[in-house]
Amino acid sequence: MRARGLTKSYGDVLALDGFSLDVWEGSVVTLLGPSGCGKTTALRVMAGFERAGGIVEIRGRRVLDADTFVAPDKRRVGMVFQDYALFPHMSVRKNIAYGLDRRATGRRLDELMDLVGLHGLGNRMPAELSGGQQQRVALARALAPNPDVIFLDEPFSNLDASLRERVRRELKVILTEARATAVFVTHDQEEALATSDIVAVMKEGKILQADTPAHLYTNPVDEWVATFLGDADVLETEANAGFAETVLGRFTTELSGPVAVMTRPEDIQLSVGETPNASVAGIEYFGHDQLITLAMADGVRVRSRIGSRPNYRVGQQIRARAVQARVFARSA
Repeated sequence: MRARGLTKSYGDVLALDGFSLDVWEGSVVTLLGPSGCGKTTALRVMAGFERAGGIVEIRGRRVLDADTFVAPDKRRVGMVFQDYALFPHMSVRKNIAYGLDRRATGRRLDELMDLVGLHGLGNRMPAELSGGQQQRVALARALAPNPDVIFLDEPFSNLDASLRERVRRELKVILTEARATAVFVTHDQEEALATSDIVAVMKEGKILQADTPAHLYTNPVDEWVATFLGDADVLETEANAGFAETVLGRFTTELSGPVAVMTRPEDIQLSVGETPNASVAGIEYFGHDQLITLAMADGVRVRSRIGSRPNYRVGQQIRARAVQARVFARSA
């Protein structure tokens, strides 16, 4: 699927501002951004639920341009809505079968029920299902007609936190086994990174950066993307002669003048056998790891994520250094 130069306004509010995206067959792409960034609008335009300026092509067929608008049911797309939109008066089986050719219903239904792990639950009503099961019904219904692209609008938002991670893993397996091409929308960074082949970070109607989760996390294009994607601390300093000097170390850069040096907690190493440059200001213990807040010698506070074993104490003097960092230009 390909979207080019999508623009959409609601009154004076510009929801999409030259939005462009490529989605390769069999990939899972997530639109990630804060509330109001335009991600749901982009999803609805690509799925055919909203009109907009620009171009959308699905499998080489143009479904939107200045002279063309193909309705959602003619685009060969599937949609999983935020509230799942199941028919409460229909059984699981009938919900999934909705819109299928009756001649192909039986075998296809059995395949889908097995694929999403609902075998034996076909006669239940939606109200008799858990949130995770309801989501799988909605997914099976969207997959039923073998769409070219399936769109999912915040599919985990209605689930309890305890269910979210498990259902997320299950959904990824289902999409992989179905060889589906999917576009997600979410505001949850962890969800986007864990689920996607490509994450497109949005702000103010535009995609700022689209890349694999690993490359996006380690090589953000700017300070905003860096801090939005995960825990990050930013140190302001000056870059001269190819280096940016900070209390956490010296980093090479092609920039000069005012810069922002971004570090992530997992990149901060701690030691007690060297000259201290920080004191432990706080400790958050999570069992599998702990987050140490450090008060640096210059008054700046940064965080270090370490394993659960080392036993530091608040007030302890230690040495902190960053093993890697990203350097961005900043306004003077």
